[in-house]
Amino acid sequence: MPRAARPPRFYFNLRSPYNFLALRELRENHPGLLDRLEWRPFWEPDEISRKLLAEAGAEFPYVPMSRAKQFYILRDVRRLAADRGLTLTWPVDADPWWEPAHLTWFLAERRGLGRAWVERAGRARWLEGGDLCDPATVRELAVSIGLDAEEAGSVTDDPEIRAQGVRALVDVDRDGVFGVPYFIHGSEPFWGLDRVADFAASFPGPAPAPAAQKPGPGVALVGGPASDLSHAGGCG
Repeated sequence: MPRAARPPRFYFNLRSPYNFLALRELRENHPGLLDRLEWRPFWEPDEISRKLLAEAGAEFPYVPMSRAKQFYILRDVRRLAADRGLTLTWPVDADPWWEPAHLTWFLAERRGLGRAWVERAGRARWLEGGDLCDPATVRELAVSIGLDAEEAGSVTDDPEIRAQGVRALVDVDRDGVFGVPYFIHGSEPFWGLDRVADFAASFPGPAPAPAAQKPGPGVALVGGPASDLSHAGGCG
């Protein structure tokens, strides 16, 4: 019996400005695709997740970002955001810990709120200056979409959710994902904000008509440290 085709996949990362802009583009220009995608988180694992990932025989594609590249991305994202009527906040991630925000997605997905969580966390980080590395901030945001505060506050200590997280990171390795936003349709990968239209065009039928661009709220853009998960249209 032939193997069933795998669904189209969207690897997202709550840290990435390119991911935030790509999701906005999908929502406004290709909204019909969002419910057809299998959403998959991609994040820089902490020591516990790295150990579990190694035990599973996989590794995470991580390269420290150069200072020159950080400054380029600040300018590039500012240009891209301005083209879309946005002025983004760039939080300073003084002590990065991405497990709370990304493991909360698994809890949200159980409740049918996975997409709502990605949208809320993205707005908090890029439009409101929220610190997604702060468990208290993550818990507050989770409660705002209807999740239980106690459950949201304990995701990093939940063995089942930790196991789900490791399986997701194994999929990152298996699918050859090296950055975000990263889309896969059939055997074809599409990496970066500038590949969203090509990804949408890979589906049969007429492409949805683009929605009118609307200016968004303005806030300041500031710099901060990051790993090498970014380039001029995607993070990786």
